[in-house]
Amino acid sequence: MKSPLLSLPGAVPAEAPDEGVAAHYGDLFREQRALADGSGFVDLSHRGVITVTGPERLSWLHLLLTQHVSELPPGRATEALVLSAHGHIEHALYLVDDGGTTWLHTEPGNQEALIAYLESMKFFYRVEVADRTAEIAVVHLPAGSISEVPESAVVRETPHGRDLFLPRAELESFAASHGPAVGILALEALRVEAHRPRLGLETDHRTIPHELGWIGTAVHLQKGCYRGQETVARVHNLGKPPRRLVFLHLDGSEVHLPPHGAPVRLAADGEEGRQLGFVTTSARHHELGPIALALVKRNVPVDAELMAGGTAAAQEVVVEP
Repeated sequence: MKSPLLSLPGAVPAEAPDEGVAAHYGDLFREQRALADGSGFVDLSHRGVITVTGPERLSWLHLLLTQHVSELPPGRATEALVLSAHGHIEHALYLVDDGGTTWLHTEPGNQEALIAYLESMKFFYRVEVADRTAEIAVVHLPAGSISEVPESAVVRETPHGRDLFLPRAELESFAASHGPAVGILALEALRVEAHRPRLGLETDHRTIPHELGWIGTAVHLQKGCYRGQETVARVHNLGKPPRRLVFLHLDGSEVHLPPHGAPVRLAADGEEGRQLGFVTTSARHHELGPIALALVKRNVPVDAELMAGGTAAAQEVVVEP
């Protein structure tokens, strides 16, 4: 879904997986600094929006999600996952309940598959699931923002900022009164800095939550009765995940960033060495320079110098080996 804010001055369209919104509006580092300082907003209107209504919505979602939501208070933000029967991550949801409706957003284009799964699990529960993407846009206000929130918006407030579920018809008027507009690349750079995983970038078909540090934030270990829970409990109690997320400081002399999927190897082995992982997201940060997240084998030494694609990289531990 193409955002009307792509018509703003300087807007450069983003590439996959963020087609439909702006990558930036002409000055990537200025936009990053604005977010870091608590000003501006990010257009996330390409993300999928789903609502769940009905008197049993929270108790029903509690049975399906990795997070404890049966007693979620109105206004409290949380995040959750949907896992396969083998514990692999299929969906990541960012949700809030307003007392009558549970609002959630998910990765662009993923809402149809998620709704299909939810519909298949309704049985006799008194719940209704709706795709609201066509009428509701997600807008992000950074932490520290003092911008006034429209009365029509549902707010999901987190330590990283506020996600607004805003009527799509109000998107252009919101932009006019809440600027400056900030592109998705600036938000992604701050996400990488904060070591926060994203579905489809930090994940592949066999990723389990432990590998990305999603235990505790998106997975509640004191609840059961959801698909994939046996794998979560077994790895947490008896073993270690096969891979771990790392943060990389990249060689700043390189012109190009290593793309998603670029192989990670030991620097000592050179570009012909055995692949130990892959780059998940790379970014240019306004203070740290070129940075990245990568998923590597658990037994890679934490002090090892790495190569990300053809770029030298120093690692920081995100998930303990």
